[in-house]
Amino acid sequence: MWTVVALVGAAGWAVLALARGEEVSAAWMVAAALGSYAIGYRFYARFIATRVLRVDKSRATPAERLNNGIDFHPTDRRVLLGHHFAAIAGAGPLVGPVLAAQMGYLPGTIWIVAGVILAGAVQDMVTLFFSMRRDGKSLGQMAREEIGPVGGAAALLAVLAIMIILLAVLALVVVNALAESPWGTFSIGMTIPIALFMGFYLRVLRPGRITEVSLIGIALLLFALVSGRWVAESSWAGTFTLDKPTLVVWILVYSFVASILPVWMLLAPRDYLSTFMKIGTIGLLAVGVVVTLPTLKMEGITDFAGVGDGPVFAGSLFPFAFITIACGALSGFHALISSGTTPKMIQKETQVRMIGYGSMLMESFVAVMAMVAACIIDPGLYFAMNAPAGVIGDSVQSASEAVRSFGYSISPEQLAAAAKAVEESSLLSRTGGAPTLAIGVSNIFSEVVGGSGMRAFWYHFAIMFEALFILTALDAGTRVGRFMLQDMLGNVYKPFRRISWWPGLLISSAVVVGLWGYFLWVGVHEPLGGINQLFPLFGIANQLLAAVALAVCTTLLVKSGRLKWAWVTAVPLVWDAVVTLTASWQKVFSSDPKVGFFQQRSDYQDAIEAGKVIAPAKNMDDMHTVVTNSTVDGVLSALFALLVVVVLVDAARTCVKAVRDPRSATMHEAPYEKSRLVEPAGLFPTKEEKAERAALAAAGPAEGARGGGSGGEAR
Repeated sequence: MWTVVALVGAAGWAVLALARGEEVSAAWMVAAALGSYAIGYRFYARFIATRVLRVDKSRATPAERLNNGIDFHPTDRRVLLGHHFAAIAGAGPLVGPVLAAQMGYLPGTIWIVAGVILAGAVQDMVTLFFSMRRDGKSLGQMAREEIGPVGGAAALLAVLAIMIILLAVLALVVVNALAESPWGTFSIGMTIPIALFMGFYLRVLRPGRITEVSLIGIALLLFALVSGRWVAESSWAGTFTLDKPTLVVWILVYSFVASILPVWMLLAPRDYLSTFMKIGTIGLLAVGVVVTLPTLKMEGITDFAGVGDGPVFAGSLFPFAFITIACGALSGFHALISSGTTPKMIQKETQVRMIGYGSMLMESFVAVMAMVAACIIDPGLYFAMNAPAGVIGDSVQSASEAVRSFGYSISPEQLAAAAKAVEESSLLSRTGGAPTLAIGVSNIFSEVVGGSGMRAFWYHFAIMFEALFILTALDAGTRVGRFMLQDMLGNVYKPFRRISWWPGLLISSAVVVGLWGYFLWVGVHEPLGGINQLFPLFGIANQLLAAVALAVCTTLLVKSGRLKWAWVTAVPLVWDAVVTLTASWQKVFSSDPKVGFFQQRSDYQDAIEAGKVIAPAKNMDDMHTVVTNSTVDGVLSALFALLVVVVLVDAARTCVKAVRDPRSATMHEAPYEKSRLVEPAGLFPTKEEKAERAALAAAGPAEGARGGGSGGEAR
């Protein structure tokens, strides 16, 4: 069977790589990805779990030992899989591949699939394991304890600062997606009471009845999606049509409440619920590709890959394609979730493979489908949608001429027709990736269901789907930010170390929400201010965070006596460090104003002195703002890179010391305690696990109760 799987994947890669000029079906991309994922999960992930990490099913996890019903809570593996996937799957897997498609479908697809198997999923899984062994401590705190005070302090500062930027960027994407959209606002708002009902259903009404609550949740979710369109066409539309400032307030309130409520009440069931929609939509999209067999209209590798002057984003294939595509291949944000909520909820060590590695493979497939959606539409339309207005102008005539200068063609009539087909006034310069993905999704779904008459419905459905995708990463990220801040403050005032200590919980949540909320609020009111000022740092900051996580994991492997297996995280660490530090260097020192922050600052400053206004600035005030933004971005790029270099150097020092004198290596692992839970490692229990469960039940009610966790149906 595995030989067949390998051959299917190999055939997909062969067709994608060897095609020269002829049309290639997108189904080959799906085959290459799924075949590779299956081999990676079955063999490589299993090797890491059993040989490298040596997971121990007899060892109690923090969820079992420290269960307090707020942050530490043994959670059914299926619910936790949904929570973890929903928390890590934010804007990245939807947006990054769409933007990187300007370089062709092949480079991005190779990085997405190979990157996740060898780097991204490895980082998530290993970080989850080591955090779980340390009572769910955050990434920054693990760095401080295991690497040393210098590297640890640098890691704590870098991780928290990057975290605030990432959360504000995610929130801005949600605000832009939901603004003036009653359908999206109503449907996403309804997921909150549905999740609360599911949480109480599992906790109070029918504990452990996962199948029951899943069916009820799916039915309610589908009703919310359908009724959202009814609401948008009814007299209630005005109530749910919110402007951006109002949405900011509601998102801040929701994020604060979600970060302090018991995890079983809202966060976990809501993420589990949204996972049905996420995986369901992506799964149906894959089926649609197989059924309709659309061809990839974008070239395998475009001229922009070598020249580096693409209209969507500037920079060469190396390193910027690997920065643009983060989530789906390798993302530092995931390490924050893997050392945040998930290690405090996992039932058994043996589940790290499914939840850590498996969730990342699922997200990677989302990225592959985003690449498919971007590459099956006409390249002329793709560039008209993703190039900024300063490049293509604001009319279909100017856009058509600009696209022709890129080497592609699309007529003004075709641009107008494309917008009309999805009931939009214009599709020009709809940057950010989300509208392009929605166009691809609507093209595929409309061929399966409804024809061209349903294209507008599927387009707006995809936009709303993307907002839901991102919001679930925002609430979990805020909770993780709270954990990080509590760990930091706990170094100064010990009560903060008690994660569920209410004063510390409230103060830390308020500070985290206030920090990213400030940048979001300013960004919504000032097009060139707030988080808009820091947006260019998103990709590099995220990948620098991955370097910190992989450095911590490599250090822990060496210190724990696993030196011969340290290459598992060291190889992706070296690759990520080379990519991100090269990108940081170019962002700081490049003489191309489209790439280098300080060169951009110099050009705008010269223009100010000459009395000229350069796009995107519209007046002299905007010109001064661009100068300030470029200066801040350049300084922060250099600072983040310097902090990560400090972490890497200190981690190398710690590793060398541990190799030379293994007895000097001090570990901060929680002491062993025998587990009383009996839970499967994967989605479906094996014969041995069923027998183990039956033996526990036969031992008597008292013993069975001790093995209960979140037990019951469908074990």
